[in-house]
Amino acid sequence: MEDSAGKSWATVLVVVILGIGLGVAGSQTSATLAGWPLFGLAVAAAFAVQWLVFVPSFLLRTERFFDLTGSGTYLGITVALVLLSPGADVRSWVLAAMVSLWALRLGTFLFRRVERVGKDSRFDQIKQSAPRFLSVWTIQALWVSVTASAAWIAISSQTRAPLDGWAVAGVLLWVIGLAIEAVADAQKSRFKSDPANAGKFIRTGLWSRSRHPNYFGEILLWVGVLVVTVPVLQGWGWVALISPVFVALLLIRVSGIPLLEAKADATWGGQPDYEAYKKSTPTLVPKLT
Repeated sequence: MEDSAGKSWATVLVVVILGIGLGVAGSQTSATLAGWPLFGLAVAAAFAVQWLVFVPSFLLRTERFFDLTGSGTYLGITVALVLLSPGADVRSWVLAAMVSLWALRLGTFLFRRVERVGKDSRFDQIKQSAPRFLSVWTIQALWVSVTASAAWIAISSQTRAPLDGWAVAGVLLWVIGLAIEAVADAQKSRFKSDPANAGKFIRTGLWSRSRHPNYFGEILLWVGVLVVTVPVLQGWGWVALISPVFVALLLIRVSGIPLLEAKADATWGGQPDYEAYKKSTPTLVPKLT
């Protein structure tokens, strides 16, 4: 138990250091508020919000507000940045709308899912330990900060540029990505809500073209956000490149696809229909035919 707590505190320390590094690097071209860079303040606020909500969540031993807090942090900080940034232009407002609409959709979807199921089983053991639970909330703060970094850096930047081809291309990628993610999530929700599908795996709609179409859409939409920001990125502001890369690595290598694939293999592995589906359907990028 002590060893586990020690690892959790170490995780919190490492994540905080990474957050400070991101805040410093992304603040090089940032406008300021009372002498403090807006981007750095945004990253600090992301951590502060998670820690504040962690306290009552741990006392009540609940994960009910975890996803909602994450999405709310994206939304609240993004809106605050665009309102506080001097001379916020059309590109800034477009970026703010892109992040806000995504956060509203995903946050609502995840919250309703937890409400429907009653809990998130991933937290059954974690929420019983203060260090482990705190580490999860701290990691969420870094997730929010890194994922939104491209948009936040551009919104808070002192560099401005009129809308151009980069903006058009980025918005188009974002729209396609968001549509794929939303449709995939809706299809899976309908599938799982049908009692006739109990114990079955989804292989219809977008899920017939990819085993994880929602994750493909998620990665694509953040690539779109980055593309919109390209004309205003300078110097250390290019740390914004980490945004879609981080999202992709997280979903492909860490907490997304590996966990779901392992769970699916444990549930349906060896069944002919599942093995055929797995063999003929790409893991991430949807097949066209």
